[in-house]
Amino acid sequence: MDGKFKNLIDEIAQIQGNLYHQDFLLTWEKSLADIRSLLLTAEALMELYHQNVSARVFQSGLAISQFRDQSTRTRFSFSSAANLLGLTVQDLDEGKSQIAHGETVRETSVMISFLSDIIGIRDDIYLGAGNSYMREVGSALDEACREGVLAQRPGIINLQCDIDHPTQTLADLLFLKTRFGSLENLRGKKIAMSWAYSPSYGKPLSVPQGIIGLMTRLGMQVDLATPPGYDLLPEITGLAHKQAQQSGGGFRQVDSMQEAFESADIVYPKSWAPMRVMQQRTVLLTAGDATGLKKLEAECLADNARFKTWECTEQMMGLTRDRKAVYMHCLPADISGVSCSQGEVSATVFESNRTSLYKQAGFKPFIIAAMMLTNRFENPALILQKLMENRTGRILS
Repeated sequence: MDGKFKNLIDEIAQIQGNLYHQDFLLTWEKSLADIRSLLLTAEALMELYHQNVSARVFQSGLAISQFRDQSTRTRFSFSSAANLLGLTVQDLDEGKSQIAHGETVRETSVMISFLSDIIGIRDDIYLGAGNSYMREVGSALDEACREGVLAQRPGIINLQCDIDHPTQTLADLLFLKTRFGSLENLRGKKIAMSWAYSPSYGKPLSVPQGIIGLMTRLGMQVDLATPPGYDLLPEITGLAHKQAQQSGGGFRQVDSMQEAFESADIVYPKSWAPMRVMQQRTVLLTAGDATGLKKLEAECLADNARFKTWECTEQMMGLTRDRKAVYMHCLPADISGVSCSQGEVSATVFESNRTSLYKQAGFKPFIIAAMMLTNRFENPALILQKLMENRTGRILS
């Protein structure tokens, strides 16, 4: 066992985390010990993969993939993570299930869980409902286990909801840990989480909320920049203020992208819909009001168009610390002159950071795999150590 891997295992073993048999729904529900343990487990899994060591800890079992919204990166990251550990992925297509005929959430949750280990859910469309849906699934599974219906309770992983996007923000954090050398080195660094213009409508609030809800716990200076009317949920900004005070960092809200970018070490310019629009959208979607949705979209796009100058350009990047801040995005970005006529980021800024962005995205499969492993195994350090000692080749040579 090489020194780097041994150090990772030793650190995991020393941390008193509480991830075993615990759903992962919001990052701020987890202790910093939990977060550190998860990041270290993801790093250990990456080491196994890069050393061609199999991480298959399951001989059978299902990982249920339930995406109630479109996805590329998170969908494939979930499948990759399950495959890495030896689980088979089964998509729950609601259109092909009895959900379309009125089957209840409680019944569906139990029926898909008989031989399942993990359920990954993405439900980010309905503000005020996505995270609640995940908790309703969890409640149904708890009852089924108490009543002896299920032999085991699958763990639930939030693959993005209306409030938070844990797999994304923790992948972002692991990227930053790698980039700056340690979590401790992030203390005092400034990250600008800024709204940016997009010619599209209805993007969830979960990424910016997830970023301010996580990075304020690490002693960072977090600036949230929004045009008028594009505020996030007040309970999340309130949480960010509280966490920043506790961690010795800072949190402030500004109405200028330029102000947020000034002397920033990290910038994260991304579009999202106004909170009021997402609230209206939820009502219209629930009612099936197609005409109302079209009207709301037109209003939202017109509102967005008032802030076309909120674009991450070379000039904006020149305001950052030493003109070389780390540019981040959860992807796909709206690239001016490439994916749209004008969008979140100029083509030159995106292209100069494209490799870095792809590396950022590459941490997500390992974060999800770490969530799966720590949910199912009480002693992840021991499991990871055994995998390295056995050294079963992932690819036979």
